[in-house]
Amino acid sequence: MTEDMSPAERYAAARRRSAEQATALAPFRELYDFELDPFQLEACRALEAGKGVLVAAPTGSGKTIVGEFAVHLALSRGRKCFYTTPIKALSNQKYNDLVRRYGTDRVGLLTGDNSINSDAPVIVMTTEVLRNMLYAGSQALTGLGYVVMDEVHYLSDRFRGAVWEEVIIHLPDSVTLVSLSATVSNAEEFGDWLDTVRGDTEVIVSEHRPVPLWQHVLAGRRMYDLFEEKGGRREVNPDLVRMAQLENSRLPAFRDRRRGKPVREADRERERRQRSRIFTPSRPEVIERLDAAGLLPAITFIFSRAGCEAAVQQCLVAGLRLNDAGQRARVREIVEERTAAIPDEDLHVLGYFEWLEGLERGIAAHHAGMLPTFKEVVEELFVRGLVKAVFATETLALGINMPARSVVLEKLVKWNGEQHVDITPGEYTQLTGRAGRRGIDVEGHAVVLWQRGMDPGALAGLAGTRTYPLRSSFRPSYNMAVNLVSQFGRHRSRELLETSFAQFQADRAVVGISRKVQRNEEGLAGYREAMTCHLGDFEEYARLRRELKDRETELARQGALQRRAAAVDSLERLRPGDVIQVPTGKFAGLALVLDPGVPAGRSTGGHRGWDHHEGPRPLVLTAERQVKRLAPVDFPVPVEPLERMRIPRSFNPRSPQSRRDLASALRTKAGNARGADPAPGRGRRRQRSEAADDTELARLRKAIRAHPCHGCDQREDHARWAERYLRLKRDTRQLERRIEGRTNTIARTFDRVYALLSDLGYLRGDEVTEDGRRLARLYGELDLLASECLREGVWEGLSPAELAACASALVYEARSADDALPPTLPGGKARDALGEMVRIWGRLDALEEQHRINQSEGVGQREPDLGFAWAAYRWAEGDGLDAVLRQAEMPAGDFVRWCKQLVDVLGQIAAAAPEGGTVARSARRAAEKLLRGVVAYSSVG
Repeated sequence: MTEDMSPAERYAAARRRSAEQATALAPFRELYDFELDPFQLEACRALEAGKGVLVAAPTGSGKTIVGEFAVHLALSRGRKCFYTTPIKALSNQKYNDLVRRYGTDRVGLLTGDNSINSDAPVIVMTTEVLRNMLYAGSQALTGLGYVVMDEVHYLSDRFRGAVWEEVIIHLPDSVTLVSLSATVSNAEEFGDWLDTVRGDTEVIVSEHRPVPLWQHVLAGRRMYDLFEEKGGRREVNPDLVRMAQLENSRLPAFRDRRRGKPVREADRERERRQRSRIFTPSRPEVIERLDAAGLLPAITFIFSRAGCEAAVQQCLVAGLRLNDAGQRARVREIVEERTAAIPDEDLHVLGYFEWLEGLERGIAAHHAGMLPTFKEVVEELFVRGLVKAVFATETLALGINMPARSVVLEKLVKWNGEQHVDITPGEYTQLTGRAGRRGIDVEGHAVVLWQRGMDPGALAGLAGTRTYPLRSSFRPSYNMAVNLVSQFGRHRSRELLETSFAQFQADRAVVGISRKVQRNEEGLAGYREAMTCHLGDFEEYARLRRELKDRETELARQGALQRRAAAVDSLERLRPGDVIQVPTGKFAGLALVLDPGVPAGRSTGGHRGWDHHEGPRPLVLTAERQVKRLAPVDFPVPVEPLERMRIPRSFNPRSPQSRRDLASALRTKAGNARGADPAPGRGRRRQRSEAADDTELARLRKAIRAHPCHGCDQREDHARWAERYLRLKRDTRQLERRIEGRTNTIARTFDRVYALLSDLGYLRGDEVTEDGRRLARLYGELDLLASECLREGVWEGLSPAELAACASALVYEARSADDALPPTLPGGKARDALGEMVRIWGRLDALEEQHRINQSEGVGQREPDLGFAWAAYRWAEGDGLDAVLRQAEMPAGDFVRWCKQLVDVLGQIAAAAPEGGTVARSARRAAEKLLRGVVAYSSVG
């Protein structure tokens, strides 16, 4: 090809190669045994040119290479690089990756649990650690050149997302930011914000998957492709559509059988064959089917921890074995090496031997309830190809490097903590993104199991949509407020918060609304011209007509409410044995009241505030022998008893004979009542309408008649334009109110938080008080509650175990309402202190309500949860793992996670506690007592 070039072109190419060799990118590329993708090269070149980058690419596409290039640049230029991740497991994994490349002396790790070589030029850390360093003004920030924010789309997370924005806003201007994100649909918007707050930022979006993904549906014994290519277009597989129609329809054989027609044996056999193909295969059958097709290793996502454990047991009971003898020996060797530090008595408690049996067969579960060490072993064995089938909850999809050849989704519905909801296109993309190992697999496979009622079209929509918008969850917290005011003062803090992505998105929305308001203003000018009347101000005349119409509507509504109230009143006065005429509805006609159906605790006149779905619901026997429960909607007008009759004590509403006898007696007793006018009230004098006596209505009618425009011969034509004008003006006013509601929303929330903290004495103007400086050292959802407890001395004099019990209420949250049974609490001082904490929270809650600080908007203090207090107390007291887990009724993984969070908050309490008291020493001792056994096992391998 070089021969085809002219001398000038060959010279230019040589110059380009020479220039490329002089860059930092050239030696970096040589570290990899594969060519970098175009998007990776583009991002690396932008970084070397001094720009920040936002890289949005699919899971498994290799975007972390850009983060690794930032590490390479920092080391080559004598600068520091912080590599931040959202979860500790991902931090541990990235730390190990970088140590293998650069050595232990150049790489450090900082998480809530571990601190390794914290002075190294490259430090891997969780994002919260960097946020805390920024607020504390840590010396470790000196010389910082690059910050990599892996999985930056985490800023959408409702609970932790604000931390990402805090870091992005507060990083020094001299730091170059590398943001790595999953594919999001508004990457350009996020990039524009980064450009605003961080300076020149290049946005690189790649939709290309390095390993193609094939979508399938597994139904019965056959695997169907989800899509078919037809004429260059992708369409849903017609076989799947037919299967869905077949399952949802009633087959002719069934219809004939119901009508008593004979069914031919051939039809019955065809029906059996068709239905036998459509069923959901069992979990062992799925793994066997994938194994036979060469589609292992596979991750099966089950949105339940118990479901994951059950799946492993089902595979073991089915006799599934995916490893040969050599692999089984290697598994046992690795497992015994990694778990050597765990005492034998704890291994029994942790279900070690059942877990090991599954691993030896190449089968494992992976979820948050597992011991961290167990999870890490599963991850290591899976990457080595020694575990071939993993049953996991969706947490595995969040960043952990565990690519598979296939991903299986059992269902497309998950429990979100409150209700069962369909998974979103973004979640589907994130889960199936694990399929296809770069450099190993030619293609990846996403398999969805057939479920009754499945809609192939909806599944195709999930698989074909890339809508995963990044939405800010940023809200100012109490800790954030005191830290900001301490560094910048109130006014500058307010300005900083207005640079958040949350406000940027709100302002972007305001721009669109403002454009609509401008268009409406132009329309209003045109309508105003069209309704102009030479006799006078037609806008004023139209407004009078509008007021008249509104007043008539209001009076009609009031009349309807009064009639409904009168009807409810009359229903409340009914008694068993009353014969009534039901005026309307399906059961209109003569009826006998069996039970008035007045709600318990309601008295006559208690109808205020009821709507037509509420109030008395009388149970009646109709003249047609039906026993029915009626509703107030069946009585648009008051009802009066026509007669009274005795209901026999032997009457049984479920007995047809009993109903027939009483209905006959009803018709006889009522006599002429059956022929009575079915519209009660006819023949009475019609009541005078309220509108006839309404002075406001009379005034408006008089003003309309007296207005000059009333005599215009084009009055109705003008009125039509005026009606459009007033309607558009009303819509425009609503849009303007929306603009007011969205402008400065974050700053307004900050003002409320500031006012509350000022009332409590944490802030005084631009000054942070001593109590405020204490709050600045407390991070977490219940930062203000913890600070108040320290200020009021609630924890003074507590033993380490008692303090551990109290501090647990600051971090623990029950997974569901089912867990929220009355908790077991330690006695003595700990119980009193916990009660005092709840009392202080009640006071803070009332104060937040007074300042209009709303927890549903992500600001404020939730109620402390005492559900972990007993477990924390017993563990700190030295009880064995078996006893504590049995009493806590909690998986080992959850127990370890809550203990580690508790150790973290105890460290904060020790740092923030007033000098001269007992709390700081007790907090440090409590942390030491908690860090033992399973809690202390290192999670870094």
